[in-house]
Amino acid sequence: MPHITINAEGCKACLLCMDFCPRQCIAMGEHMNSRGYHPVEFKNDGGCTGCRICATMCPDVCIEVFRDARAAIATTETETEAHS
Repeated sequence: MPHITINAEGCKACLLCMDFCPRQCIAMGEHMNSRGYHPVEFKNDGGCTGCRICATMCPDVCIEVFRDARAAIATTETETEAHS
């Protein structure tokens, strides 16, 4: 199942990814990042097709698209370990 990861600290909440997602898999987040923006969040409801439109539209390159959810989980775990 396709999955995306979003760099919440880099996101400036321009909402281009949300506006262009054909399946409405991205929503405005409730929490605020350190720059004072409400970054977008991935709605993991199974609708994502991995089309990569969101990543293409993001001007800050904050979105990674994975066609295999296991790859996204491995990347997230690696990033978490690096920041610990």
